[in-house]
Amino acid sequence: MPADPNGPMKLYDTAVGEIVPFEPGPIVRMYTCGITPYDATHLGHAAAYVGYDVLQRRLRDRGHETRCVRNVTDVDDDLLRKAREVGMHYLDLAAAETSRFDDDMVALGMIPSWSEPRATSAIAEIRAMNSTLIEKGHAYEVDGWVYFDVSTYEPFGSVSGYDHETMLTLHNERGGNNEDPRKRNPLDFVLWQPSAPGEPEWESLWSAGRPGWHIECSALALRELEVDTIDLHGGGSDLIFPHHECEAAQSHAATGQPFVRHWMHQAMVRMDGEKMSKSLGNLVFVSDLRKTFDTRAIRLGIVKHHYRHEWEWDEQIMPEAAVRLERWLAATDGDGTGALADVRAALDNDLDTPAAVAAIDAAAASGQAVSAAAALLGVDLATD
Repeated sequence: MPADPNGPMKLYDTAVGEIVPFEPGPIVRMYTCGITPYDATHLGHAAAYVGYDVLQRRLRDRGHETRCVRNVTDVDDDLLRKAREVGMHYLDLAAAETSRFDDDMVALGMIPSWSEPRATSAIAEIRAMNSTLIEKGHAYEVDGWVYFDVSTYEPFGSVSGYDHETMLTLHNERGGNNEDPRKRNPLDFVLWQPSAPGEPEWESLWSAGRPGWHIECSALALRELEVDTIDLHGGGSDLIFPHHECEAAQSHAATGQPFVRHWMHQAMVRMDGEKMSKSLGNLVFVSDLRKTFDTRAIRLGIVKHHYRHEWEWDEQIMPEAAVRLERWLAATDGDGTGALADVRAALDNDLDTPAAVAAIDAAAASGQAVSAAAALLGVDLATD
């Protein structure tokens, strides 16, 4: 792999708390947490996946092969609840929403996932991982429930850097139950649970049940990427705790090796002062934007914001992005390499897409064709 003239890529590492060199080998193994398919794809989803798509484009431009796994959480409390509300089988709802999501990803010009496994495909691996954790003393069973014992894993909290009280608060807010009387510690998390009547269930040594949320991603990442330590793990910043903290703990405890070399998180997209989320219902759907705007403009509306900074949706973002796209398309002087060096340097500086957009704006304003630089942002100026 040839050395890049811009030097090493640098990215913010959540666990380290600062921007550090990101220097993987020729093959970059990545895992990004995918959707729970009951209401997709909103702009918060799109922002996350566009960010990791741009990262892959620059890594490939630097000479790497990228293998990015993005899961589908097709068994989950929220999905089962939504399926009951709309009177659908949970797998039918998951299939319909996953199809909608995949259609949006294609329309947005995303690099296809190297693998897109479903949580329900990994039941055997999940059961085996739970057994390993119990045998090693990191997990315990009570009344058919299996929990990870955080007291056995000294680094717990090292991904998020949160103090104990913050972890307790977020754990309760994000699906945990600090008051569960079966648990040894309030922060212990579920690895397996008995299924309620009418819920999907699989046989296990502990109960006819289903997996906990966190164990699904660990099992899928380890199975699909076939290494104990992956190069980069991504997702929204709302997943730092408890989801990614718990993934790191159970994976390291099971394999004896650190789970992730570099943690990278996408900041939240906000609307009406709150994070854009399905639970709040303050959503802008990509499928709706596609009815009015070129999908390349949707990408431009996203990448003008830095992945690590929260931003607020407003009605001017898309019209401004559409005008920007027209300006880039109208610049035709030269061989298409206008701003390319500046964009490469910007992306290597913690994926600074706003600086990349500004560089392309300046080049296009002078008439320079910018197709190569735009392509690094996933914007294909050759498309009719």
